[in-house]
Amino acid sequence: MALLAQLAHSASALLPLFLPSIAAIIAFALFQRFHFFAPNPLSNIPTVGDEEYPGYEKKRQAYLTKAKDLYVEGYNKFKHGLFRIVTPNASSVIVVSPSFLGELQKLPDDVVSFDAAIDETMHTKYTLLTTHEAVLPHTVKSSLTPALPRLNPQISEEVQIAFSQEIAPLISDSSSSDWAPVNINSKLLRIVAKVSGRVFIGPELCQDERYLSAAVGYTVSVMEAQRAVEKMSPWLRPFAAWRLKEVRRLAQWERDAMAFLRPVVDARREKQRKGEEMDNDMLQWLMDSADQGQGKQHGKWGEDTTTTRKLARLQLVISFAAIHTTTLVTTHAVYSLAADKGLQAMLREEIQEVLEEHDGVFTTSALQAMKKTDSFLKETMRFHPLSQTSFSRKVLKPFVLSNGQVIPKGSIIEVPNYAVSRDPEVYSNPNMFDPLRFYNLRNEARGKGEMEQAATSQFVSVNKDFLTFGYGRHACPGRFFAANEIKMILAHLVMTYEMGLVEGETERYKDWDIVAGTIPDPTKDVMFRKL
Repeated sequence: MALLAQLAHSASALLPLFLPSIAAIIAFALFQRFHFFAPNPLSNIPTVGDEEYPGYEKKRQAYLTKAKDLYVEGYNKFKHGLFRIVTPNASSVIVVSPSFLGELQKLPDDVVSFDAAIDETMHTKYTLLTTHEAVLPHTVKSSLTPALPRLNPQISEEVQIAFSQEIAPLISDSSSSDWAPVNINSKLLRIVAKVSGRVFIGPELCQDERYLSAAVGYTVSVMEAQRAVEKMSPWLRPFAAWRLKEVRRLAQWERDAMAFLRPVVDARREKQRKGEEMDNDMLQWLMDSADQGQGKQHGKWGEDTTTTRKLARLQLVISFAAIHTTTLVTTHAVYSLAADKGLQAMLREEIQEVLEEHDGVFTTSALQAMKKTDSFLKETMRFHPLSQTSFSRKVLKPFVLSNGQVIPKGSIIEVPNYAVSRDPEVYSNPNMFDPLRFYNLRNEARGKGEMEQAATSQFVSVNKDFLTFGYGRHACPGRFFAANEIKMILAHLVMTYEMGLVEGETERYKDWDIVAGTIPDPTKDVMFRKL
């Protein structure tokens, strides 16, 4: 009895010490219970593929191989509302009708975040892609785009130099016939890297093989790493994604770029100290923005704003953005040209007439006058969009749509870009490739005096019906530079060469659908013959 009394006394003495822990456990259990039974704000939004692919893992696997079909199915069923889709990412994904874009674009970045969505879709935790440095879009908007009238002749010159180095030798060395096969995708990677590099780091450095190797290698490796991580189950990524060879390769490209840029940056700083005339390219603009405090004002630059590593990473990111999309769009365009000799002749005639009127110089007005070429490029992006979706945003704070639907924190919203582009209520004969579609729409609108409507048919314009460049304040800031570059590349192609498909092929090469992206088949050759 004495022992029992002693134990009881000891327990009562220790009880106050355990009470907070006991209370916390009870509170957590109650929270979990009521949270579990709390109504899900997304429960009334249908999930595409529920019947065909029951269970999360089957839906995730279906997305990896049939994303395009799932988006089209969901859009056709719920085109004026919303639907959910299971992706390889952790967040709930809500696909919204373009009719909501007007209200969505008004939401501030602390409610819906473009950068946070890119972090998740590009798996930047593992790929280390820099997304939160707002100095990049700021510099593109404030320095690059206004400089295009001055830069256009330089870009045109670099296009000619790059083609003389990358394409001409293959054709002149061809001994089998007048025609020569060229893997245009691989060549365009280097051509675009050189042409973009002329603006990014200057005329001498853009030809340096160390720069080209890092720029092209990093561009290809980012997409390989993103796809490799995407295939991995989300629960496994924190433990194994770092060990993927595709992910580890990115760190090597960063080291190579840093080694290449270190002496360049040091030399420019020395010129600045001596008061010498500074270079006029993207690298210098980024250095100037940092020195002027633009980075801290417009982004999340740290104390190492002007360090070589920071500048190297920014150069790699902007090279990736420019090289990846420009190469894909141009390859898509070349495949369509190779399959249609009449289209080549039509563009060749327009470009020749425009250049004759502008003394052979690719001025801004000359590029704007190439309206059929502009229409062809816009139709290329409509018919072969690079992604199934657009306007991707991570929800940081819950909000309510105009239809009363609550969109909770932590979800991702997006618009089904491809499905919209094939909607007969948006485009007549949407499954037919019409290179003059937007040329005719533009002329019709101008004929009616609807100048604003006519402007929406330009290649660089963004609206609810054409979302490849995004929408709202985060629409692609580099699209004006990319449009000029692509037009000059195509102009040089059609004015210098005749193109065709390889023997045995009678139709344009089919695209590859890779998860939520669409790319031109990179294994295909295009036949070239000098005019």
